[in-house]
Amino acid sequence: MKKKQIKFLKQLLETPSPTGFEEPVAALVRERLAPVADEIATDTMGSVQAVLEGATEDAPSLMLAAHMDEIGLMVTYISDDGFLSVSMLGGVDAAILPGMRVDVHTESGVLRGIVGRKPIHLIEPDERKSVTPISSLVIDLGLPAKRVKKLVRVGDPITFGVGFERFGKNMAVSKCFDDKVGVFIACRVMEKLAEAGRAPGDFIAVATTQEEIGTRGAMTSAHAVNPDVALAFDVTHATDYPGIEKTKYGKIICGGGPVIARGPNINPVVFERLVAAAKAEGIPYQLEAEPSVTGTDARAIQVTRAGIPTGLISVPLRYMHTPTETVCLDDVDATIRLITRFALDLTPEVSFVPGMGGSQAQGDEGEGADADTAEDRA
Repeated sequence: MKKKQIKFLKQLLETPSPTGFEEPVAALVRERLAPVADEIATDTMGSVQAVLEGATEDAPSLMLAAHMDEIGLMVTYISDDGFLSVSMLGGVDAAILPGMRVDVHTESGVLRGIVGRKPIHLIEPDERKSVTPISSLVIDLGLPAKRVKKLVRVGDPITFGVGFERFGKNMAVSKCFDDKVGVFIACRVMEKLAEAGRAPGDFIAVATTQEEIGTRGAMTSAHAVNPDVALAFDVTHATDYPGIEKTKYGKIICGGGPVIARGPNINPVVFERLVAAAKAEGIPYQLEAEPSVTGTDARAIQVTRAGIPTGLISVPLRYMHTPTETVCLDDVDATIRLITRFALDLTPEVSFVPGMGGSQAQGDEGEGADADTAEDRA
C-alpha cells in the first residue's frame, strides 16, 4: 500500500466517530470523494452516499456499504468530585477498560481521560476473580470538579485514546478498523473505478452510521439508494491466534485474502460472482459460513423494499472491539481489487433471481478456499 493511501487510512482511523457522532469522518469521506463522485449526499441519519455514474445504459447499479461508526463510551453522570460514570456505545468489553487512556469529546474540545479502578492491592481476593463492571469504573480527567462540570455534559461521547501503527510483516494495529477500513476500501474502489473508465452501472459508495447499535444507517441508506445489487463490507473474526476453536468458528487467516460470506443473508448469485471475480483476478480468498442473519449492514440491506440481492465481503481482523484491532494490509489491497473487478463485471444481462438462470457466474470454490464457519459478528 502506498504511503499516501496509508496516510488516508490513518486519518480515518484516528478521526473520532463514535456511534451517533459520526460527523467528523463523514466530512473526510465527502472531502475525499468530491473530486471523483458525480454526486454526494448526506441524509438525516448522517450516512454519506457518493455516486459514480455508470458507463452503460441499463447495467445494474451497485451499492457498497461500510459503516463509519466506532464503539466507545458515553458520559452518564458527573460526580461531585468531578469523576465521570459511563455506559457503552456499542459492544465494549469491560475487561479491557481499566487503566486505558480515553478521549472525552466535549463541545469545547477533546479532554484526555484515564479509566480508573482500585489498584489490585485494594481489591479483595474474591473480587479479583471477576471483571469489574462498567458501572463501577470512572473516568478521571485530572481536573478540578468545578472545571469538569463546566466542560463536560451528560451524553458526551468517549473514544479509545490510541491510534494507527504498522508492525510485523505488513500488519497494522489501531482502534476501529471495525469498520473504518471498510470506509477506506469503499473510497478506494470508487477511485479505482473512475481510473478504469467507470463501471457499467452506477456505483454508490455509502458510509453508513449506527451499525454498532443495529445497522440503522444501512436501513435508511438502502431504502433511499434502492440499488439493483449491494455489497456490505465489514471485518470478520480472524481465528489464527491461540484460544479460538476452529471447529466452532472456522479457519480465517490474516493474510489469507478477503473473506466471502455464504448463507441465507447472502444472495447466491452475488456470492458466485464474487468467487468468480476473485478467480479472474488471481486473488486468494476465504469462505465463511453464515447460517443466519449476520451482524453486519447486510442484514438490513437484504430485506429493504422488495429485497435487494446482497453480498458480504470482509477482511480478517484479530482482537475485535478492542483498542488493538489488527489486520494485514495485503488483505485490504486484495479486497479493493476484488470489489473493483466485481463492479466492472456487472453487465446489463445479469440476473440475481436465485434458481432462475440468467447470467450467474459459475465456479468451484477453488483450491485452497476454506468453507469456514463463523458466528455473527459482535
